[in-house]
Amino acid sequence: MSRLNPYVVLLTLIATLGGLLFGYDTAVINGAVDCLRAYFIDPRFANLADPAQANAANSLLGFVVSSALIGCILGGLLGGWVSTRIGRKRGLVIAALFFLISALGAAAPEFPFAPIGHGGPGYMANFVFYRILGGIGVGLASMLSPMYIAEIAPPKVRGNLVAWNQFAIIFGMLVIYFVNFGISKSGSGDQWLNAIGWRYMFLSGTIPAGLFLLLLFLVPETPRFLMLKGDEAGARAVLNKLVAAEDAEKEIAEIRASLGEHHSGKLLSYGVFVLFVGMALSIFQQFVGINVVLYYATDIFKGMGFSTNASLLQTIIVGAVNLTFTTVAIFTVDRFGRRPLQIAGALVMAVSMVTLGLAFWIGGAGMLALVAMLAYTAGFAVSWGPVTWVLLSEIFPNQIRGKAMALAVAVQWIANYLVSWTFPILDRSPYLVGHFKHGFAYWIYGTMSLVAAFFMWRFVPETKGRTLEQMEAIWLCEGKESLPPQ
Repeated sequence: MSRLNPYVVLLTLIATLGGLLFGYDTAVINGAVDCLRAYFIDPRFANLADPAQANAANSLLGFVVSSALIGCILGGLLGGWVSTRIGRKRGLVIAALFFLISALGAAAPEFPFAPIGHGGPGYMANFVFYRILGGIGVGLASMLSPMYIAEIAPPKVRGNLVAWNQFAIIFGMLVIYFVNFGISKSGSGDQWLNAIGWRYMFLSGTIPAGLFLLLLFLVPETPRFLMLKGDEAGARAVLNKLVAAEDAEKEIAEIRASLGEHHSGKLLSYGVFVLFVGMALSIFQQFVGINVVLYYATDIFKGMGFSTNASLLQTIIVGAVNLTFTTVAIFTVDRFGRRPLQIAGALVMAVSMVTLGLAFWIGGAGMLALVAMLAYTAGFAVSWGPVTWVLLSEIFPNQIRGKAMALAVAVQWIANYLVSWTFPILDRSPYLVGHFKHGFAYWIYGTMSLVAAFFMWRFVPETKGRTLEQMEAIWLCEGKESLPPQ
């Protein structure tokens, strides 16, 4: 990082706060799952011993926990319009506002209809509404933060800088794991946590959201968006702060040439294959099961026999492993390339998930399950976590980047929602538990990891060291072929 322009580093760090809030807002639910069940779900059912009511409760819990993902899908879909019409910077400002409103509303969903802290299960819909608002912020930030970084970063270190956004996502998750653990220890036990403590978990998000909103007023719009809007002078002024003057002029010429191509800017103007690759990357990133670990880790550890506090502490260990190996990816993605990391990581995840399923199936193997989960987390963190976002920020041509990345991100959040919603059903189904003892879901994720490795080997081109405009040429020449260019 020392050879980089300090101004580039500053802009990158500010943009990664969007990633931090992405991680913070999505992972805050981890420590509150049992609280939400006790506060919103269980009072709605008269007999949870009845399998039908138990399944209905599990499905409703899955919906409440994953409700933010509905907003993420909406935010992802809106991201194309926002990034193209309003801009990358202003889109991030909108995301920060949604984060702030969501944190306040989720902490007090009954406000202003009832005294704060005395709402009860009748205000579950209000809670879901605020979580959806936060999800819209996440959906916007998940697309705009890596896009912003990619469009200001020099090509030789673009993978490194975009990967810092994933580091920020994981760092945000780790921070909220510590916050949740601290809140759980500060009260008078599970009863206090179920009644009041979970509110402080959501309220804590106002601090990073407010900071992000303030700092965004210090950043400029990206040169490529300014060129899209015909403001070449503005783009040149920004580029002159990012790179040397001769490099700025060269980049201006490349962007001008790419925007001057005969392509209409319509989503399909570069063919279907580039969109297929982007959407498949997004789907596989979720179908390997990472958000089961991130959202339900506390419940999983309780299934291993750990107490609530011990489970929250184990979740912190998962977060620390995630952060550590994301750092490894940051310093290797521009050295080894995107494809090798993705393929190796997928294979590690496959072995780990199969092992995790076996640990639950044979029973009494809590330590084996913990090791498998940590190995899985490391495999994801060094590959499909950060590197997928690097690829999504690189592979789409300038004229369709906003629309295409919005489509890929929306598909990713749909896949995330499906995995997060179905996990409680798969994990707690009396039939599946009776036959597989909580192992079935993990075998599905292990199988998807193997398919992801094959897809990466067979279809995805290497992007290391190429400018965004050079990637555009790949799709023009080879994008409709079924083989990766390298």
